[in-house]
Amino acid sequence: MKIAVVGGGSTYTPELVDGLARLGDRLPLTELVLIDPSAERLEPVGGLAQRILAHRGHPAKVVTTSELERGVDGANAVLIQLRVGGQQAREQDETWPLECGCLGQETTGAGGLAKALRTVPVVLDIAERVRESNPDAWIINFTNPVGIVTRGLLRAGHRAVGLCNVAIHLQRTFAELLDLPPEKVHLDHYGLNHLSWALHARHGGPAGEDLLPALLERHGTEIAERLKLPEPVLRELGVVPSPYLRYYYAHDEVVEKQRQGPSRASEVAALERELLRMYQDPSLVTKPSLLAERGGAFYSEAAVALAASLLGADDGGIQVVNGYNQGTFPQLPADAVIETPVHVTRQGPRPLPAPDLSPVFMGLISHVTAYEHLALDAANLGGRNRVYRALLAHPLVGQYDRAEALTDQLLAHNREYLPWL
Repeated sequence: MKIAVVGGGSTYTPELVDGLARLGDRLPLTELVLIDPSAERLEPVGGLAQRILAHRGHPAKVVTTSELERGVDGANAVLIQLRVGGQQAREQDETWPLECGCLGQETTGAGGLAKALRTVPVVLDIAERVRESNPDAWIINFTNPVGIVTRGLLRAGHRAVGLCNVAIHLQRTFAELLDLPPEKVHLDHYGLNHLSWALHARHGGPAGEDLLPALLERHGTEIAERLKLPEPVLRELGVVPSPYLRYYYAHDEVVEKQRQGPSRASEVAALERELLRMYQDPSLVTKPSLLAERGGAFYSEAAVALAASLLGADDGGIQVVNGYNQGTFPQLPADAVIETPVHVTRQGPRPLPAPDLSPVFMGLISHVTAYEHLALDAANLGGRNRVYRALLAHPLVGQYDRAEALTDQLLAHNREYLPWL
């Protein structure tokens, strides 16, 4: 079995490789291809990847290449985890919106739209080239903004599933607090990518006892601190929101903190420099603990589980992924991309019945779904008017004067990435 990783030079990659090595019995991998245009990243990451596999006694070989067609040829699955413009573009996404009093963030708000405009055309081009040489390959998209990018892939007819680590991170956090094995905690996780809520934490499986009320009662203060939200908000909602909901529930507070700096992009850039230096050490044979500060915790477990089910290496199971709505939420279009538990098999994700969500959640989901529709149109078709309309529709923008100013800023800072300009 061959898996190719586009953006394989990412400092995230050792997290993925660690999971492939530890969970080798779930996925009979024989070849891992890391594809990246940056030799200065690919060489140290590829070297560490091979050492991690060897240290675990895994027989798979690691191949590195800058040539996409060569790398994806014959691959059973292609993981896409790229960042168009690198941390420099992210730094811009996190700073210029602040000038307009809006959130500066790489996956939502004006910065998230900028990332979508840069990213969607590149990912679609990659996917088309994969399809030309390898039409049966599954595409697993980890590239942000996951919901918008995955919707673009699905609308173009690709065999694609979107993946994020938020759900598995919450599940592992709950399991730790409950002192239970992770497999004994089933999360009823519903919403959109980076706009989701854990409604229940069930013991043993989908029909098990809901442990969330007791969890909030005993550990509400700690969970609230991790989410950087007031505990009374969690108790009022009775659920646990994704960490990204803080950008909506405490927008002005977040903006004020961001203005004080430093940006997350600058912190990550420094982390990446140190990680790449560490990866060059030939004695390093495991992922360094510093990688946990980079983000993406438990990405490897989620990716291995998803790939194993899509490729028929196991009988499939219930996993939280991003895919078409297909009537799961009747309030949304069938082709909206949502993030929910589904049953994954080699035929792809099969939606499961969803609970009737409160308007407290469904209202925001519907609002952001409309924005994501407009954002994808802007990414696919270009045009200043489409960018403006997407920003005007976003609940974190919403005012015409801010939308006008943000449109001008976005286009000015991303001109080199938007050929239609």
